[in-house]
Amino acid sequence: MCCTMCGMNEELPAYAERVLEAAERIPPGRVMTYGDVAEWLGEGGPRQVGRVMALYGGGVPWWRVVRADGLPLPGSEPRALEHYRTEATPLRLTAAGEPRLDMRRARWDGNRDPGQDGTRDEAHT
Repeated sequence: MCCTMCGMNEELPAYAERVLEAAERIPPGRVMTYGDVAEWLGEGGPRQVGRVMALYGGGVPWWRVVRADGLPLPGSEPRALEHYRTEATPLRLTAAGEPRLDMRRARWDGNRDPGQDGTRDEAHT
């Protein structure tokens, strides 16, 4: 399949396509870690998901696939934080005063029920 999601006219590897589709399913205001995505797909691991996102993730909501520690990727902090604030993604401050994701509240488990359409569920408020 052609990589229309990432704006490239090349064949997208099947695994990469699945990772990007998973990223698109994450509701606004919620996140999954690289490891969560791999586990949800039942294939690969955090590094493979991270590589796919680095190579092809520009056309999907890349800011919703995150590091397990909740810190934005170095170099993408301003853009990611803008998206998090726009989507009301739960944030907290580190001891040094740096924003990071509140993983307890922002993490999505991949269920399609509450919050699938971007609405808040009880665990998210």
